[in-house]
Amino acid sequence: MSAVYGAIEAGGTKFVCAVAESPGPDLVTKQIIPTTTPDQTLAKAVEFFRGRSLRGLGIACFGPLDLERGRIGATPKTGWVGGDVVRAFREALGVPIRFDTDVNGAALGEARHGAGKCMDPLIYVTVGTGIGTGVLVSGRPVHGMMHPEAGHLFVKRRADDAFHGSCPFHADCLEGMASGPAIEARWGSPGSALPADHPAWELEAHYLAQAMCDLIYVVSPQRIVLGGGVMNHQGLLGLIRQETRALLAGYVQTLADPMMLDEQIVPAALGDDAGIVGALELAFEAAQASSLTGPPPV
Repeated sequence: MSAVYGAIEAGGTKFVCAVAESPGPDLVTKQIIPTTTPDQTLAKAVEFFRGRSLRGLGIACFGPLDLERGRIGATPKTGWVGGDVVRAFREALGVPIRFDTDVNGAALGEARHGAGKCMDPLIYVTVGTGIGTGVLVSGRPVHGMMHPEAGHLFVKRRADDAFHGSCPFHADCLEGMASGPAIEARWGSPGSALPADHPAWELEAHYLAQAMCDLIYVVSPQRIVLGGGVMNHQGLLGLIRQETRALLAGYVQTLADPMMLDEQIVPAALGDDAGIVGALELAFEAAQASSLTGPPPV
């Protein structure tokens, strides 16, 4: 059996497990495992990889994360706070592992195989069940005290918006006002059921454009890639660009030309595969690091 790289995109609703012979979008096989309890989900994921000759394993996981300990932090996902993700795979498989956020994983995927090639800094923003942001500088994910959590940026409420917000921590932060659950809570229907001319989309663009401006001002990225289920709505990207341009008000001269802003804020090229492709990049890095430092402790 030839050696392969293992990848997991660990999400709040499903774990996508895959193997590939090399980094990139060409997968040998893939399996989707529903996210239930930590014990059940991690055991099923381990079984997917057991018996395969793994060079390394990359895990791009929902968060927030304790990257040093390989655990999940203060997530609203029931039962997963403190989930010891890395330990479960290290003890069962004994292979080199690299662990990062799902959005940092997606950012790596888009940077190396998608819409972010040759763009530095690069930001990936997913808008779905939550709102997450992966930031790459010099091709590497930004870590510090923790990983970026721009989904919890505070936004300026539109004057006619009385919605309380859906974030269990901050109520009306970006995620609380513009995530998929926020759309459903505010309008009584999921975004996928709302028509193109529904007022939800102008309001969504109002909040997401504030985040675009904040990220442009703070990180000065060469490109922002937008993904996630909410971004599948046709027309939303154009509304976000339009609102961002209005909010920037000509301050960033480079983006004053509408065509330049269209190149600055773009859709994900890898679609739903950005996270798993990024996890394969993490697996490759884990294997490379192990070849230099020796195998990890079991």
